[in-house]
Amino acid sequence: MSERDRKLTIMLVPDGARESQTFHISYFALRALVALGALAALGLTVMAGSWWYLAARAARADELQAEVEVMTRDRARVEALVQRLETIEEQYTRIRDLFGRAQEGALSDVWLPPATTPRRSSGSATPQDGPTPPSVWPLTERGFVTRGVHEGLEGGHPGLDIAVASDSYIRAAGGGTVIDIGDDAVYGRFVVIDHGDGYSTLYGHASLHLVTLGQAVRERQVIALSGSTGRSTGPHLHFEVLVDGEHVDPLTVVQQPS
Repeated sequence: MSERDRKLTIMLVPDGARESQTFHISYFALRALVALGALAALGLTVMAGSWWYLAARAARADELQAEVEVMTRDRARVEALVQRLETIEEQYTRIRDLFGRAQEGALSDVWLPPATTPRRSSGSATPQDGPTPPSVWPLTERGFVTRGVHEGLEGGHPGLDIAVASDSYIRAAGGGTVIDIGDDAVYGRFVVIDHGDGYSTLYGHASLHLVTLGQAVRERQVIALSGSTGRSTGPHLHFEVLVDGEHVDPLTVVQQPS
């Protein structure tokens, strides 16, 4: 008997029935049915895997869309910030143009120590020798006060910020002795003068020192040139006045030119 002629007999006997039912199926047909079932199972598995893959891709697409929306909002904020910075730079440029750069020879009530006799500007007070309390505006120009004294606040500001053109003359607010000079991460190039009687002054963000440690200076003597060293957003002078080691508002000690 050939393989194709061999058959499998299946007999079904219903419960309580008088007659049974008999089915004959060839081995060839049985193998064909098993193969078809395997193919069907494989197809279902492939379909299920494809559905899972597509679902994962759809979820990833939603995540990417959310990221794109976040990046779009961030870009809008960055563009707004850039526009704001450009506006600030334009305003600052206009302020600097109002002041201009310090011109050579424009001494305006300033005392420069030459090699021989002192040079005095016409109409200015005679510089005094020896320590004197600070009373003179620390610049030969009026400048523009951009920030005042703020005490008792976190990150308080203990002095005046005075916007002025780079390389303007910074002068001693009173006579005294240079007790500290250097380059600081915050104050940049700075000078500290002891005026006696508990008074001292600090001048920060200079571009160049014109005095040395321990040097005696006169009232109105040029001690440095203004700049933007240290933690600074533009050329200006940071000016502090201390009395017995405590900060006071410089505008209560020196008078700003009108």
